[in-house]
Amino acid sequence: MIVNKISVNKILFDSGNLFSLAIEMTLTSQFTLLTEIDPDPVELVNASSQVPLLLLCEHAGHAIPKSLKNLGLDKSTLSSHRAWDIGAETLARKLAQRINAPLILQRYSRLVIDPNRPPGSSESIPEISDRIEISANKNLDFNEREARRQAIFEPMDQAIQAAFDFSERKAAFSIHSYTPVFDGHEREWNAGFLSRKSLSTAESLINSVAQMKPDLNLAINQPYQIDDETDWFIPQHAEKRLLPHCLIEIRNDQINHETGVSQWVKLLAKAINDLMKGLL
Repeated sequence: MIVNKISVNKILFDSGNLFSLAIEMTLTSQFTLLTEIDPDPVELVNASSQVPLLLLCEHAGHAIPKSLKNLGLDKSTLSSHRAWDIGAETLARKLAQRINAPLILQRYSRLVIDPNRPPGSSESIPEISDRIEISANKNLDFNEREARRQAIFEPMDQAIQAAFDFSERKAAFSIHSYTPVFDGHEREWNAGFLSRKSLSTAESLINSVAQMKPDLNLAINQPYQIDDETDWFIPQHAEKRLLPHCLIEIRNDQINHETGVSQWVKLLAKAINDLMKGLL
């Protein structure tokens, strides 16, 4: 039987110490994509944490549903920056462990559907990524697009909503990475701190990191800028709740090895803790 796995986690609203209870929920509909052998789309880490902030990693995984046959792409492409944020999952997990914060991870590749892009936008299901065409994403009909939205995008969005509904959050941070060279252009920054309506949060983080590691090339709103057409979490969740927030982008050559991850865990943990002290 083929079903859509809507979520592996049912959020509890009547418990003081649990963020979630692992109960698999499925929804059978006309839009089918995931089979029983496919992984669930969302993973929660530190589910019972009472720390009043939320960590996200929307591009943590690079799984492809079996029914999509790797989107016709080779292993090199599926392991590259096109398919996921290299190093971001490891960094996010270790950061969550260091500060004991709840973390929501997406397990599927953004090439299937991007959980941080508005559904229906041109970048939601990309037809090309850094000069590589994704023919399996071209000429999709409504049912094919809706199957991906329901099976992969929606569970992540529901998990974010439930995390905010369950407990008061004073801040939220999304962990990402980016490639040093994109579309032939070099990116000189070691890390970027993205925000649109919470610039003071980005500035606090970047100042803290710069004090600890002044040799790093850091920037506000690089290599991307937040936009309603190309972003989801910040416009739809963080900004609407008037929360201090930041999308943290680390260049992936900084965190594709254990030493670099350890350094950035230390830097971000202190920067976030310093910020939170002023919010509590």
